[in-house]
Amino acid sequence: MTVSDSPMSTSPYEVLGVTSAATDEDLRRAYRRLLRETHPDTGGDPQRFIAVQTAWERVGSPDARARYDRGRSPVGEPTSWAPASAPRSGPQQTRPGARTHGHPGGWRRERYLTLLKEWVGLGETIPDPYDPVLVRRAPREIRHLLADALAEEATARRLATLGIGYTVWHDVAMDGPEQKIDHLVLGPTGLYAIQSEDFGGPVQLRRGEVVGDAAAGERPVHELAHRARSVARAARVRFTGLLLVLPDDQLAEPAESVGSSRGAEQVVLRASLLLTALRDGMPEGRPVGGSEIFEVRTRLQAAVRFA
Repeated sequence: MTVSDSPMSTSPYEVLGVTSAATDEDLRRAYRRLLRETHPDTGGDPQRFIAVQTAWERVGSPDARARYDRGRSPVGEPTSWAPASAPRSGPQQTRPGARTHGHPGGWRRERYLTLLKEWVGLGETIPDPYDPVLVRRAPREIRHLLADALAEEATARRLATLGIGYTVWHDVAMDGPEQKIDHLVLGPTGLYAIQSEDFGGPVQLRRGEVVGDAAAGERPVHELAHRARSVARAARVRFTGLLLVLPDDQLAEPAESVGSSRGAEQVVLRASLLLTALRDGMPEGRPVGGSEIFEVRTRLQAAVRFA
């Protein structure tokens, strides 16, 4: 992802260490100073060096800066995080997709709109709640809701291509307030609980949990395990795997197992590897087939509630 692809991404101004009101000369000085500090040839951090260059591409020229400040992409196209239109069916879509239930990203988008209205001011008119200029000014909690909704929707698009042998439930509600599992997937390799996250920056894994400045103290691995146990009890099923899916550029390793919970392997992985993991299954996982997969699907259909 680039600095403009996610509501959680650090702005070019923040990367360069200036405010959005900085003069062009202030930007230039900050850019040159950071180039010297971060250049790998002088012992700097390669990732920071790339981030500084990317930030300069976004706001380094008057035209590029004007496009960014208007909420437009590097090529001048408007940036929008509004819900995408449903894909149209057509002759190219000949392969049956997975059976899907629920509305991915729906709960988080509703919550985002509610908190955004409270932040702007009740009674105030918001012409476009997905205007990038407005979104970038919003508090982290609000931006994170929108970023995670987008991540959920991206995961759902991937899951829809799994094929007819899979069943997917999106936005599965929990008994606790403001708790849900983003996706449940049942297929030949087992039953999986999946959470889609976007922290807006690189994170690390330590002692079975996501850590780092971007994670801001959140515990998504622990929370997913807790929620999966609730579903397992209600539906009388056992999970094969608990998968935390992150944007590819936020993980140093493609995939990493971080332990197990009630026999379900816990894995944090890049989004691009999700379908492979579901089709290949967990190393220690037990495949599900025949009448068993029908029984598990029936139990889930009876137990699942949507957020």
